[in-house]
Parts: sequence; structure tokens; C-alpha cells
Amino acid sequence: MGDRHISQPPSAADALLRLGRLSPRELSMESLLQTVADLVTTVLPGDIEASVTLLIKDAPSTMASTGQLAVDLDERQYERGHGPCLHAARISEVTEIINTRTESRWVDYVARAAERGNLSSLSIPLVIDEEEGLSGALNLYAQTPDGFDEDSRSVAVAFGPYAAVAAGNVYAYQSARKLADGQQAALASRAVIEQAKGVLIERYKVTPDHAFRLLVLASMNANRKLRDVAEDLVHTGELPVVTPRGTGRHPRGSQPRSRPGTAAPEHS
Repeated sequence: MGDRHISQPPSAADALLRLGRLSPRELSMESLLQTVADLVTTVLPGDIEASVTLLIKDAPSTMASTGQLAVDLDERQYERGHGPCLHAARISEVTEIINTRTESRWVDYVARAAERGNLSSLSIPLVIDEEEGLSGALNLYAQTPDGFDEDSRSVAVAFGPYAAVAAGNVYAYQSARKLADGQQAALASRAVIEQAKGVLIERYKVTPDHAFRLLVLASMNANRKLRDVAEDLVHTGELPVVTPRGTGRHPRGSQPRSRPGTAAPEHS
């Protein structure tokens, strides 16, 4: 739900300036979009609830909201597979319902919206990352018909590009972080496997390829990840015994260990 403790911006220009200053390093996608929803409701007149729909490869979710009505109406559209917020997100088109009681589009949805007391709405498209299939919509729900005049509509539309750019920056930053973390983890895994190979080469006087095959077979026999087996070998000096296929296997659950000073484990 919305965080209503944001200090009141004196103007829409100030609110947009805040959005432009948000740092992708300091915000999650959820906190950024919540800030967008909170800010837009502080600068628009009337009793309005806001939400932000995020569409990832056509799968919608509400990432931020300022009230339960907005959440319920978003989810109603997701259930039906259509509605103003989904239309805005998919078609990249500002979508307004002047009066839910007389609207001819999305008849099943607007009937439900009118029952809940939402009599007009405005959805602003957010074009975030077309290549990644990431888009969204800033949704505004009013309790009166024709709840958005020309000025409030202009302000709401102005939020779209600012919110989309900010969300795109957060998404790009988070993607880069995940890639960097993955690369770092891969490097660490490779390093410990190389260390384990070195232990086996030194201990049993085998070739690097032979040492790697021993690690792989030990991993399979122990039903553990190769990196975990390698880490154990590096830290404890022990390796699960590797036996050829078709020979006597150890009882289930037992994991004999090869220790320093023993002959090289066999492999198939």
C-alpha cells in the first residue's frame, strides 16, 4: 500500500524533478514505482487512488498502489485479460474512461468498477524496455465521472516518461548487478575447482584431465554439486571414493572418503 508520509511537493514540476533525481543504486523497482504512485496522487486534485502495473513478457502485476481499490481493479483486469491499464501497457496508448457507467469497452470490467465506486480512470503507458518485453502503466482511479480535466490529464501524462526512464534505469542497474554477481560466482566456482584439481594432481600424480574426471565422478556418486565436492576437497583433503560402473558399490548412504597417501581412486 502507499506510503503517505511523502512531504507534499509544491508543484507537479517539483514532483517530476524528484523523479528525475532518483538513483537506481538506492531503490528497488517496487520502491521506485511506489514513489511514482505516491507523488502523482499528491499533485492531482480530488480523491484519486493510483497504482502501477508492470507487464513482463505480457504477464501483469501491480508493483505499487496507494489504496486497496486500485489493487482490486487492477487484479480484476488481470483476471479478465483486458481493461484500461492492460490496454495502456500493451498498446502504449493513454487510455481514459470518462464514465464507467456508460463506457462501452470492457463491459464486464467497467460494471465491476462502477459497483466499487470507481467512476472514471486514466492509464498512462510506461515504455520501459521494449527489447526485454518490459512495459507498464500508471493507473489513476477517480470516484467521480470525468474525474480528469485538461490540466490534471497533462500532469498525469507528464509523469509517464519520467517514471519509465527511472524504471528503465533501475531495471538496467539491477540486471547489470545480477550479471556481475553471476560472473563473480562463476569465477569463484572455477577457482575452487582448479584448486581441487591441483590437490589431486599433486597427490596422485595424475593429469589435469584425469583430476577433473575424478571430481566429476565423485560429484555424481555423492549426488552433490561439483563445486561443493571441490570445496570439501580443498578444505578437508577428502574426496568421495570413485568406483567404476558395474563394480561393487558402497551401501546407499555411505560415502567412503579417499584420504591423503592412498592410491588414486579409480574411474570409469
